[in-house]
Amino acid sequence: LRKYWNQRFDYFSRFDEGIQIDNEGWYSVTPEAIAEHTARRISQLYNSRSQDEDFGRICVVDAFCGVGGNAIKFAEWCEHVIAIDVDPGRLQMAKNNAAVYGVADRIEFILGDFYELAPSLKADVVFLSPPWGGPEYQSTKVFDLDALPVKTGQQWVDRARLISDNVVCFLPRNCRPEDLAALAPALPCDIEMNRINGFLKAVSVYFGQLA
Repeated sequence: LRKYWNQRFDYFSRFDEGIQIDNEGWYSVTPEAIAEHTARRISQLYNSRSQDEDFGRICVVDAFCGVGGNAIKFAEWCEHVIAIDVDPGRLQMAKNNAAVYGVADRIEFILGDFYELAPSLKADVVFLSPPWGGPEYQSTKVFDLDALPVKTGQQWVDRARLISDNVVCFLPRNCRPEDLAALAPALPCDIEMNRINGFLKAVSVYFGQLA
């Protein structure tokens, strides 16, 4: 935990203002600079390509919000965020952290399983950062998307596409690009290498209008 503690301001620049985080949150929260970039890209690309009358009014589902790192940044760039998590304690932390950043009023927090909730949700974009299985993912040369702890990468993407083809996946840096593109082969796809402080942290995969 000391390693993560030393990086706490990379995760939340306002950490000392009352941010709450648990043990799992330390290794699963997205660094703030990456979360900011993802939210800005989603907002700008979607808005530039949208033909809707409600241009600029975008709703994002954060399917695994954890302690709220991504949801907070989505709320800064988008009109409405639906933040979902199965853990009540972690969801309460996300609410607290959103309040620290002054964006809690733009986030709808839902306690539940995204896989079960997806058929009833409506949104413009779905952000998927499913559990990777802890830091152990680093011990393999190639991360197997079928080895995610709860469901496969394919199952999560297929479920997200019940809501929208505009899907973003935040996944381990040791995934193979061809495996990522194969999650939705009929859709345009961009793969970003997410670096922070010169270190490759993860990959983000953008499908649909976000590519």
